[in-house]
Amino acid sequence: MTQQPAVSGWLAPLRGPDGRIPTRTRWIIAAVILLVVIVTAVAGIFWALVAILGLVGIVLGIVALVKGSVPRTKLRSRWAGALAVLVGLFVLVLGSGANAVVQQGETPQASLISDASNVTPATASPDPKPKRTATPSPTPTAVATEAEVQEATAIPFAAVTVDDDSIDVGTSAVTVGGGNGEKVTTYLVKYIDGVEVSRSIAREETTLPPVDEVTSIGTRVPEPVVAAEPAPESNGCDSNYADVCVPIASDVDCAGGSGNGPAYVDGPLRIVGSDVYDLDRDGDGIACDA
Repeated sequence: MTQQPAVSGWLAPLRGPDGRIPTRTRWIIAAVILLVVIVTAVAGIFWALVAILGLVGIVLGIVALVKGSVPRTKLRSRWAGALAVLVGLFVLVLGSGANAVVQQGETPQASLISDASNVTPATASPDPKPKRTATPSPTPTAVATEAEVQEATAIPFAAVTVDDDSIDVGTSAVTVGGGNGEKVTTYLVKYIDGVEVSRSIAREETTLPPVDEVTSIGTRVPEPVVAAEPAPESNGCDSNYADVCVPIASDVDCAGGSGNGPAYVDGPLRIVGSDVYDLDRDGDGIACDA
């Protein structure tokens, strides 16, 4: 009869009489491990457990390096302990990094659990991955403004003519000078972002009326000029003077005056016609009275 080998180690309670783990027991162990993985993944602590396992591996490896082996484990030599330290470091780094990323980005499983009470079956998304939507760039809002703008324009004057009976026919004269007026137009101007897009007339006001230029046209017909007949002369004296005989000459001056003749007369004498010799210098009708 063949003797069965002794069963040792932490899996000894699970082994059968032949030293092997029954198939049913293996399925149960696999199901438990899968359940633990699912629970830790949903709870968001999966990578934290991975990091802890790495740390445990490092500790066991260090113990194996110091003592040469660790009972009830596969670390039966210092080489196995060194390998356990390396694998533990790798697992620790991997678990710590993944856990930090998950904690920083907030795992979708934790979000689903925390929001489960607020999500209805009709709107719940089966996709556990968060979807990032691009934030649209804000569309600039156009700024519309209005303002009144005034512009001044000149009003040209008109030229008119009038008849004037105080001016002889055939002559004219500008009696009133013309002047331009001024009109102020107020526009309502609309702007979009400071750029003018339209304008309309709000009101118009004449601030200075124009002054028409007036030209007077003569209508007076002058009377014909009749040449006066010279008064009859007697005794060689000019009939335009009385009381003293004034000789008829090319020029007559008052005697004793500054005139240079050639004829002279003593006054005083009256002017009864035209003072042809300019003897009445003060215009009082009496000549050579000084």
